[in-house]
Amino acid sequence: MAEKRRADARRNEGALLDAAAAVFVTAGVEAPVRDIAAKAGVGVGTVYRHFPTRADLVVAVYRHQVEACAVAGEQALDLPGSPSAALRSWIDLFVDFLVTKHGLAGALQSDGPQFETLHAYFLDRLVPVCTDLLDAAVAAGEVRDDVAALELMRSVGNLCAGPSDDRYDARRMVAVLLDGLAVG
Repeated sequence: MAEKRRADARRNEGALLDAAAAVFVTAGVEAPVRDIAAKAGVGVGTVYRHFPTRADLVVAVYRHQVEACAVAGEQALDLPGSPSAALRSWIDLFVDFLVTKHGLAGALQSDGPQFETLHAYFLDRLVPVCTDLLDAAVAAGEVRDDVAALELMRSVGNLCAGPSDDRYDARRMVAVLLDGLAVG
């Protein structure tokens, strides 16, 4: 019974974090907690019970999304298709992750101690995933062998940085970058 409750609690927390992420994208990290609770289908007290401060919630959302991106990358090579297709698929998810983080950027760069370790967590969790995908594509002879995972991730990040502008399509520019990575 306790194990079922723990699984339910994890599932509920995941739904709450997904709801908070969606609200942050549209309304920013200062969005009212009641909006997050409504999106998650829970009471405001439930949000505060899980995340006593806004900073706790922001950190949890960020970590949750980094983890989801990492798991997707770890599973990408098991899907049908070539290693370079797996890399491209994961980079698409990584772009989604990056473009939805604009609202979190200010909060993540604040002086709060809870934010200090997030960049290291991001790198520690995602660079090895990208490395595995890139190495598999290199071994298959599908992409160049002179680009490191961190270089690729930073390049994608730079293409996704900045305010939203209808005249600029970050996803198209990332596709151009990936085309340049391809062999042949």
